[in-house]
Amino acid sequence: MKEWSNVFEPTLVSDHSIPFDLKGKWNKDYFKNENPIVLELGCGKGEYTIGLANHFPNKNFIGLDIKGARIWVGAKDAVERNLSNVAFLRTKIDFILDYFAEGEVDEIWLTFSDPQPNKPKKRLTSKLFIDRYRQILKKDGIVHLKTDSDLLFESTENEIKKYNYDCLELTWDLYGTLPADLNEKTKEIFHIKTHYEQLFTAKGSVIKYCKFRVHQ
Repeated sequence: MKEWSNVFEPTLVSDHSIPFDLKGKWNKDYFKNENPIVLELGCGKGEYTIGLANHFPNKNFIGLDIKGARIWVGAKDAVERNLSNVAFLRTKIDFILDYFAEGEVDEIWLTFSDPQPNKPKKRLTSKLFIDRYRQILKKDGIVHLKTDSDLLFESTENEIKKYNYDCLELTWDLYGTLPADLNEKTKEIFHIKTHYEQLFTAKGSVIKYCKFRVHQ
């Protein structure tokens, strides 16, 4: 992992006594621009991070995951593609507030997150996590969820209604409901497939998608 300059491994435990140098300074000190920052939480091998970075060279993308072997694949791919708008952070999503400052992030993508059937508070769209995202997102920041899980999607839909989040898009069958006149770039973005999505769709799973804003 240490051979890649686009990977950061600060610590695998939360230690507030050790400040993270890039917190609040990702654009200034790493990306060297003022472009919007987009996070993919639980990025795995970084397929979505890489795919989005290819489509949006004027945005900065950071993939977070706890699994070093997965991040290594994405980091290597980004280097080989000469993508300067990509970084990876190895940490637990629970500690996200240690690494990003208030209002530093424009968008968050949750791609095929663990549905946590027995631990609803650990779902990445639970109020526990949304309250953390709210602190680092800009005022009009957006959360995207793409999943095969009926449980996670229904839970998220209920959370959106319960806490009155601003639901911008929601579909229980993403590929079956894409409008024919949808612009090509958006179609390509939706068709970026992670390793897990390929496995799930091969088994006949229907992919769900929603996009929402949370109140500041």
